[in-house]
Amino acid sequence: MEPSSYLWLAVIVIAAIAEGVTTQLVSIWLVVGGIGALIADICGAPFWLQFTIFVVVTAVTLAITRPLVKKAMRFQKEDTNAGRCIGKEGVVLTQINNIQCAGQVTVLGNVWTARSADGSILPEGEKVRIKAIEGVKLIVEPAHGAGCIEEK
Repeated sequence: MEPSSYLWLAVIVIAAIAEGVTTQLVSIWLVVGGIGALIADICGAPFWLQFTIFVVVTAVTLAITRPLVKKAMRFQKEDTNAGRCIGKEGVVLTQINNIQCAGQVTVLGNVWTARSADGSILPEGEKVRIKAIEGVKLIVEPAHGAGCIEEK
């Protein structure tokens, strides 16, 4: 067995192990290219040709399969439970004052730290609508108009 055969076997094994420990296809193309180079080595091709075959087979395999893999592995962003608060109404528990970094809101049965979207002070007991979530803080605005507060 030629020394270059050990090189291509090592490339194949290392790339296969790397592929096995990852959740996405990242090195399978190197395995296929390594197999092509190993076959060339067994047939007696010089090292420069083996390396060229490795690069070409890897690139061709990548070019052919990558679009198919990307299409098959399209993942949708899942909303967290916190995201369900956006658009809901809540009640101010402690006065919201952005300058003092104070304020709490209860929404859907949970207490959240809250800040006013426009910087206004919102008094305790006021109904608010959740506009966004930034980190662990709700960004709220006054909820004008009548309506039930959803507390579940």
